[in-house]
Amino acid sequence: MIARLAFRSLTNRPLRTLLLALGFGLGIAVMAILLGVGEVILAEARSPALQGGGDLVVTGAAGPLENARFVLTRVVRGGEMDREVVAASPWKRATVYLVSPKRVWAVTARAGIPSLERALGDQEIAGQRSWVDAPADPAWAMPATGDVLRAMDRFHTIPKLPEFADSWAEWLYFNGHTADGRTRFYLTFMFGPSNPSGGRSAAVRLQLDENGATTNYSTARDVDEATLLERAPDVEVAGNTVHLEGSTYRIALRLPREGGSGVMVANLTLDGAAGQSLPPLVMRGARGWLSGYTVPVLSGPIRGTLGDRTVEMSGYHDHNWGFWRGVRWQWGQVAGGDLSFVYGRVFPPASVADPSRVPGFLGVLGPEGVVGTASDVSITEGGDNGDRGRGPRTVTVAAKGSGVNLRLAFVADETIRTALRAAGPADQASADFLQLNGVYHVSGEAGGRHLDFTSRGAAETFR
Repeated sequence: MIARLAFRSLTNRPLRTLLLALGFGLGIAVMAILLGVGEVILAEARSPALQGGGDLVVTGAAGPLENARFVLTRVVRGGEMDREVVAASPWKRATVYLVSPKRVWAVTARAGIPSLERALGDQEIAGQRSWVDAPADPAWAMPATGDVLRAMDRFHTIPKLPEFADSWAEWLYFNGHTADGRTRFYLTFMFGPSNPSGGRSAAVRLQLDENGATTNYSTARDVDEATLLERAPDVEVAGNTVHLEGSTYRIALRLPREGGSGVMVANLTLDGAAGQSLPPLVMRGARGWLSGYTVPVLSGPIRGTLGDRTVEMSGYHDHNWGFWRGVRWQWGQVAGGDLSFVYGRVFPPASVADPSRVPGFLGVLGPEGVVGTASDVSITEGGDNGDRGRGPRTVTVAAKGSGVNLRLAFVADETIRTALRAAGPADQASADFLQLNGVYHVSGEAGGRHLDFTSRGAAETFR
């Protein structure tokens, strides 16, 4: 029927039909050309050569990379890509305003490191002999492991947000355990919000577990805020210190026992290594709320003296900062062979973010750096039947992501409960913070390797 109508239209009005067909054809051709040009323009806009040379552009999924030095030294240079990388350079693009008495011009500017940009083949600066590296640029070009650790472990200025300011806290956390798990310690250097005198409240707490018995040691004193921000992670609280020398953390303690007599004297070292770090991650919520986390040392040897004994342990160090009223989390860490695993999930207050929409995270690191990561992570606790004193007996973690398909099954053999009290809404004013010790069974795939092993590890949660 349609063919008959088309034939009669062509025979009755041939000129009009021909012009109509030519018009349709021309429109389709123009559309095809425009789509092709658009593809070319988009491809050129993304071209590394047009970004300033090179073959590959690395960007963040949600904007600029906030940890470019870590990516440059631990992912590009320290990872599996190292042998294929000839040159790499960080750069940042921003708007610069040129102001005259009569007019203001907005200029898009790009900053980089001259020697590294030339190594990439950036033709824009090839002939600019006056553009040379600044004194601070070598710290980007060839940073030492210790410099990267210090940058990750820096302390943060408290945002000026009266709504949240009194719940700010930032701390350095260390833990260690012997191979048989019979001796473990948990050490925190905690720094609270600012006070009117320009100081910060500070406390040091050591929890020592030996053969099933737990002993706590602690002290507290205000510290100068400006000194803390300038020198951290080198910190001192009432004679107790952490000092970063190169890639080694040196810890000296002299802490009185809680609720009894005696003093714990300890001198420990924790060695960090390239490839055993997770870069800073910051979660942001409404009205400026934030929570940050980084792991400078995911796994490293601890040596030294703890009381009257010489110890050798497996150690871990992380660093947290942010606003903590009404915040809960699940967290765990284990190492097996040459791989280290850390997972977690933060539950922010409902007033700043929807806790159900905050994903979990799991990272796997090996001797050469990141082996794989996952944000499709479920963390299931079981076995406590709602008993807030005991806490969960088991934790099961399932993770799928880039180079990762893992199951971590944790069975707790010890639970330490700390009652927390904080100002805030009734449903957020109290909680039990639970530290769990036990054994993980890790199975699955990571970085193309089949895994099936058991190892002692730790976990944290709330009730």
